[in-house]
Amino acid sequence: MSKPTSSEEIVSQKYDRCLADLLVKAGVGFGVGVVASVILFKRRTWPVALSTGFGMGAAYADCDRSFNPARIPGTRIITQTEPSN
Repeated sequence: MSKPTSSEEIVSQKYDRCLADLLVKAGVGFGVGVVASVILFKRRTWPVALSTGFGMGAAYADCDRSFNPARIPGTRIITQTEPSN
């Protein structure tokens, strides 16, 4: 039988996932920005900053949904009521 997971451990795992997601999405955005900058925009810096920001924003939104599931569109929170005798 496994021991129950503490709330600190759950929060720690969520933060770890958020940080990993941030690094991956910002890195992909950076790469896309560099390629777009070299191929399309005559080596300007704004495509790199813009696409990195888009990646970071997407990671922030995913992390926000991870910590607050009520913000997922279409989700309803149903409270449990005590039965009356």
